[in-house]
Amino acid sequence: MAPDSPSRLLRHTSGQRLRLAGAQFTATGDPSENLRTIADLTARAAERGARLVVHPEAAMASFAGRLDTVAEPLDGRFADGVRALAHEHGVTVVVGMFTPADAITTDEGGVLRCDGGASKGRDRTRVHNTLLVTGPGTSETTYRKVHLYDAFGSKESDTVAPGDELVTVDVEGWTVGLATCYDVRFGEQFTQLGRRGAELVVLPASWGDGPGKASQWDLLTRARAHDAQAWLLAVGQAWTKDAINGPFGIGRSALADPTGEVRARLGGGEDVLVADIDRGSVERTRATVPLL
Repeated sequence: MAPDSPSRLLRHTSGQRLRLAGAQFTATGDPSENLRTIADLTARAAERGARLVVHPEAAMASFAGRLDTVAEPLDGRFADGVRALAHEHGVTVVVGMFTPADAITTDEGGVLRCDGGASKGRDRTRVHNTLLVTGPGTSETTYRKVHLYDAFGSKESDTVAPGDELVTVDVEGWTVGLATCYDVRFGEQFTQLGRRGAELVVLPASWGDGPGKASQWDLLTRARAHDAQAWLLAVGQAWTKDAINGPFGIGRSALADPTGEVRARLGGGEDVLVADIDRGSVERTRATVPLL
């Protein structure tokens, strides 16, 4: 559906319709600073009636610095801050963060394993590229990015350990599938999410700029909505001319319907997309073209 207007300012709850928001911004390397931005954009979305607010991949900290030194467990300060603001505004929040994988770096340059043991010989360890879904009335859920960005000269697998599970979560009575950035190039993941009942797929991203990247983003997000036969909300980091190392983002966050038609799109800068979606579109699409 189209973005909100004065006639659409009703507070939608569980049922046939859901008001959602995509919060597009450029993360810095400082989790505390980014948490303040997340809080501000979540408040803006909640004021406009959104019940689900989705932030980009790497919203906790950008990819510019070392990930293992900013990664925090799910009971850490950053995740607790996200939980607090979700409850403050009474909304479900999806946010991209980094969590420790099999080890975290010690001050001495060795490795302190998550099981409490220690070893020596490495000073850089991998993290999980994690989506945290939290809010009142939602069973807290995480998704670890499955397909890592080993392309265009980058090698995410050097610093990030892959996840191995597809995930859906109930939000306001809707089944929501989770995916992250480079996952969008793998259509079968989205087909499987649709088969598992996903009526909406959220896709936080930090989509690097470059020749042809914007058109690829536009094409792939539309195609994956079609594959899942579900609404798809793709939320990218905003574009910035100051970005030297990356990936950062190109903006262009978008909402596509179950046929792959784009219903709303942002430009390159910081902004909040707010729109209503309806379950009937999913049901009609799947009944008319039974692909799943």
